[in-house]
Amino acid sequence: MTFTADQTTAHYVPQDLPTSIQHYIGGRFVDSIGGKTFDVLDPVSNTTYATAAAGQKEDIDLAVAAAREAFTNGPWPRMKPRERARVLNRIADAVEAQEERLAELETFDTGLPITQAKGQALRAAENFRFFADLIVAQFDDAMKVPGSQINYVNRKPIGVAGLITPWNTPFMLESWKLAPALATGNTVVLKPAEFTPLSASLWARIFQDAGLPDGVFNLVNGLGEEAGDALVKHPDVPLISFTGETTTGQTIFRNAAANLKGLSMELGGKSPCVVFADADIDAAIDSALFGVFSLNGERCTAGSRILVERAVYEEFCDKYAARAKTIVVGDPHDPKTEVGALVHPEHYDKVASYVEIGKTEGRLLAGGGRPDHLPEGNYIAPTVFADVAPDARIFQEEIFGPVVAITPFDTDDEALALANNTKYGLAAYIWTQNLTRAHTFSSNVEAGMVWLNSHNVRDLRTPFGGVKSSGLGHEGGYRSIDFYTDQQAVHITLGTVHTPKFGSVEDSAANEG
Repeated sequence: MTFTADQTTAHYVPQDLPTSIQHYIGGRFVDSIGGKTFDVLDPVSNTTYATAAAGQKEDIDLAVAAAREAFTNGPWPRMKPRERARVLNRIADAVEAQEERLAELETFDTGLPITQAKGQALRAAENFRFFADLIVAQFDDAMKVPGSQINYVNRKPIGVAGLITPWNTPFMLESWKLAPALATGNTVVLKPAEFTPLSASLWARIFQDAGLPDGVFNLVNGLGEEAGDALVKHPDVPLISFTGETTTGQTIFRNAAANLKGLSMELGGKSPCVVFADADIDAAIDSALFGVFSLNGERCTAGSRILVERAVYEEFCDKYAARAKTIVVGDPHDPKTEVGALVHPEHYDKVASYVEIGKTEGRLLAGGGRPDHLPEGNYIAPTVFADVAPDARIFQEEIFGPVVAITPFDTDDEALALANNTKYGLAAYIWTQNLTRAHTFSSNVEAGMVWLNSHNVRDLRTPFGGVKSSGLGHEGGYRSIDFYTDQQAVHITLGTVHTPKFGSVEDSAANEG
């Protein structure tokens, strides 16, 4: 571990950083066929620390060919579930074993606070263990009509899965897709986000050491409009699983249509956190602070619209803003840091522009720009706006940073209307002691996931996904098994079957009679 310093801050740089990041295709690390690369920045200094191979159509073609060969002729799809589960558990062991290294690389590459990065490896390992258990315990339907017929479902892997992942908590989110895709016997081509390719490069060695056959996992780095576009359009990739923003999801939807691909897309969010007057206000504040400011606010399920009943509105705003002002913003590697650096200067500029928009749309209670003690790097102080109207841009549009809008309401009906008044529908958080209200509101809110009196904690068996512009389809638990497999119905006749004898003399005579 080494430190470099400029005039203002100590800058932590992990040891043994790669200076170049390659693709991984057919069991080998390779450069782009055409030699193209792109720069990878450290979000604290915004300087280039590595160049990454920039995949083009020909690189995607090579990766898909390797994956297709491994699917068609390799052992992986034909292994028994227990055999695949052993490999998945070895992968989980390897991920857990390098938790500290993974956390420091993830923090360096993304700006995520180190204390939050440390949990990502364990969650990634748990994803592999979960699907290792699930495929061994998996059973499918069998139906019997006594003396007549037996029907059963034969579940089969589909082929090459194209996985396109985002730059927020990249390693853990990659595991969400890799684990079920591999567990069900598919082969994969992973296209990680171009802002954060560092931790994705670790998968290749992990999979090699765990005994995953060559060609089952392939990795192509690159820009979305180049490598990602080629992967989506490739005719030999029947499945695309994508996590990212809604506009890109719409483009993928259009481009996948020509080949009628299976799609699973978890897209943007502008999730409401609804606080009723009877709620435990202090607990709601704890959750609402964590829900929008953890992970630097760069989280799809962030409760970035807080709707508060007017009877407790001013109390809530005062307490919330006071806490937001004390959140520690600083170097991502400092264990005291609660909000680190945003991932990239391009994203910093976007979030900063929304902060300026917010100053014209709401009452600024905390933050409002760069912290004074951090003149360099992609830092934005936790920013709180109150009295935000429902037609405001900061109420309607996904900011994906440490910025929150607070809006009052007077009745349950008004709260529901406000909660549903965006194009998004990923998550919702509801705080009330009234059991009837909690369940009624949950059933009527337009969100794929709802948390009652709690923050974003999810059991891996439950579905994950959104409605409206927040997604298409669901993954998680058996929903992932369904997405990554074909379900073939097999029908077996047990007795004599009467079939109309079209074209036969006796059938014609019977019809005439």
